[in-house]
Amino acid sequence: MKNIQYQMIALCLLFLVAGQVQGQDAVDKKQAKKEAKAAKKNKVPEKGDIYLSPLPVIGANPALGFIYGAGLAASWYMGDPKTTKISSALAGLAFTTLNQTVFTIKSTAYTENNNIILMGDWRFLNSSQPTWGLGTGPQSAKLVSNGFEFNDGISEGIDGAQMMEYKFIRFYQTALKKVNEGFYAGIGIHFDRFYDVNDQLLDVANGDITSYYAYNEAYGFDNESTTLVGLSLNGIYDTRDNQNNPYKGRYAYASFKMNPAFIGSEKSSTTLWLEYRDYFSLTPDNHKNILAFWTWGNFSTSGDLPYLLLPAIGYDQFAKSGRPYAQGRFRGQNMVYAETEFRRHVWGTDKNPDLIGMIAYFNITTASASDNDIKLFGEINKGYGLGVRINISKKARTNLGVDYGWGDYGTQGVYIRLNETF
Repeated sequence: MKNIQYQMIALCLLFLVAGQVQGQDAVDKKQAKKEAKAAKKNKVPEKGDIYLSPLPVIGANPALGFIYGAGLAASWYMGDPKTTKISSALAGLAFTTLNQTVFTIKSTAYTENNNIILMGDWRFLNSSQPTWGLGTGPQSAKLVSNGFEFNDGISEGIDGAQMMEYKFIRFYQTALKKVNEGFYAGIGIHFDRFYDVNDQLLDVANGDITSYYAYNEAYGFDNESTTLVGLSLNGIYDTRDNQNNPYKGRYAYASFKMNPAFIGSEKSSTTLWLEYRDYFSLTPDNHKNILAFWTWGNFSTSGDLPYLLLPAIGYDQFAKSGRPYAQGRFRGQNMVYAETEFRRHVWGTDKNPDLIGMIAYFNITTASASDNDIKLFGEINKGYGLGVRINISKKARTNLGVDYGWGDYGTQGVYIRLNETF
């Protein structure tokens, strides 16, 4: 009997010790997991590190209906972060209740030691967009009939937005080699194709002439599809410390694009893109107050471009210019855009001192239209607004931005995006 009692006591002690060991193991595992998480969070960036920031895409506007989908900001290092700038890409897939699809991938990557810059802009759109004619200024200055005369006694230009449905493919890829510190030179290939174009308000039989149709008739372009294929010569000067959210440095970009008919363009043409960005810290001991500047010009230097591929607002690589106007709201043979933005960090935590920020911006746009006798800088349209920034990746400096803006002619708009506008 005593042996049985001893065995029972020993068995209980064994279970007690095992329970304590298991409990200690659970505590140790929890602590190890916590320490690993902290180590990962505080790890110094190194080659191969990737930072991903997903974001649901939700919105609505009269042209697209209800919009839903997903976006992703990816940042990574292709070399030692001490000698290699961070690379960045934005990808998005969105659908709408009007059966539209928008897919984009836009990227700027730096190889090891910043030896090569790779720039990409890939898009597929099954979408729609209104157009308002050519040039900046009030709509009354841009009526089709002002620049394109149809001497049939009935034709008349449409005043106001003219909705168009289309499918669009874009493939741009540019590679630039470092020439010396900060300066790069290289070449690019460019392919744009609009097809299945439905000019919804066009009714030639009743004399309702849209800007798109009038331009195509005047310059000899097809109304249902258009293709532009080009090669470019490019130069970049870049001393920014981070392309997602620069605190200092400057950026300059020049691109001369040749679109010869013998490689697939509908008509031969050339264009010139000039761009400059600069960043100034108003509090030199930190980055809490930054004044940023951005300007670009897009010029038709020879030949004629298809209507939908003329210089237009929002047609920059990341489609971020022109707040609060819709993409393509202003279009012309030549265009100049300028914007300034004040950025201020307003609140943070010990873990993320740059968590919350605010911005205020102001921009101007001018576009020419030779057929309507609208000169560059003859008419200027402005936009201005405020925004909030939430830092969602401290190491990559990725911000979620929500902006609201006001413009001429009662225009207003809200924008949700990843990374800074420029």
